[in-house]
Amino acid sequence: MLLAFDTATPLVTVALHDGDDVVWQAASERRLQHGEQLAPLIERALGENGLVRQDLTAVAVGVGPGPFTGLRVGLVTARTLAFVLDIPVYGVCTLDVLAAEAVESGTVTGEFVVATDARRKEVYLATYDVTGARLDGPDVARPADVATERPVVGEGAVLYAEAFPHGAGPVLPSAGWLARVVAEERAELHDPEPLYLRRPDAVAPGAPKQVS
Repeated sequence: MLLAFDTATPLVTVALHDGDDVVWQAASERRLQHGEQLAPLIERALGENGLVRQDLTAVAVGVGPGPFTGLRVGLVTARTLAFVLDIPVYGVCTLDVLAAEAVESGTVTGEFVVATDARRKEVYLATYDVTGARLDGPDVARPADVATERPVVGEGAVLYAEAFPHGAGPVLPSAGWLARVVAEERAELHDPEPLYLRRPDAVAPGAPKQVS
């Protein structure tokens, strides 16, 4: 049983894949509460399917790009589970997961862009071909600097419609699609390391000034 989860966007999403298809998936109800909601969602996934952690055979996790705090929660959890259970852990770019779902569901045709909220009035984005293969990115930019007439998948098109007038679904990533991407090797698999693209907001203080 493959456990998949993503914490790169405001909502936590968790799923289980039995080797044939997704058998369970859910998303958190409250935004920006990754630390409080990931573990209960995992326990709910296992409990509602009559499983224990020892039934898991692999873990899939979204590596971002995304905010520092949310990514840290997901990646630390993924690495810890994999270490304790001695099972593999696979990381996938969150934008690639959105692209795979968009192509499979037919919401895009031709080249398209995936853009997610990077806060600070910026977006994380990447460009994809008609098959969902990444052509460029991921990068972080102001929407006005990367405005496009191409279809744009993800929350970026909802937040910045003036720059991305042709929004397409999905808006937020699905752990179910993350699981499918890993199980079917639809995108490049990575080590479970965070894809931040920029420095975290919190920085260590500098050396204290000497008092003369």
